[in-house]
Amino acid sequence: MTEHVENRNGVYYISGTRISLDSIVYAFRNGASPESIREDFDGLSLPHVYGAIAFYLDHQVAVDAYLTARKQQWQELERQGTPLSANTRDRLEIARRQATSLR
Repeated sequence: MTEHVENRNGVYYISGTRISLDSIVYAFRNGASPESIREDFDGLSLPHVYGAIAFYLDHQVAVDAYLTARKQQWQELERQGTPLSANTRDRLEIARRQATSLR
């Protein structure tokens, strides 16, 4: 992928972390600055955040399609009542904290 974004089993992550690209993109779309995004995620450097945002902007159509597909997968899991994985629960908690901090 790039120095700052990697694909693991069909999911984009910030390289060397367990933080999904999804989290960064949603925060960025919601108007969060790179500095505030960095503060919200332990283990992220500012170059990681800028790199992730640059990746998103360079591949916006593909990443938007990826995010739509992930949202549909999430909705299907909810319909099926499949228990959430630990990773999914962690990402959901991060997203909830971000949404609360943006209000």
